[in-house]
Amino acid sequence: MDKVRQKILRRLKIAEGQVRGLQEMISKDVYCVDIITQTSAVKQALSSVEDELMENHLGTCVIDQMKKGKEGIAVGEILKVYRLKRK
Repeated sequence: MDKVRQKILRRLKIAEGQVRGLQEMISKDVYCVDIITQTSAVKQALSSVEDELMENHLGTCVIDQMKKGKEGIAVGEILKVYRLKRK
């Protein structure tokens, strides 16, 4: 989990920098299309964090739940995340 945690933290720091850049772009009245392009990059960065978290969760927590006979909880969590990602 340590490698995963470091990878996620790195990606979040990148997204944080991108959001700061967006704030600066707004304050400097940068062209709207350029700002929208940057917001898209931020969304992609956050999406990659979600993907990494989900992959880790499926490979660890869900497997552990299933081994302990908690299939219903595991399936419920998977469906919850699936629904969130569809929004």
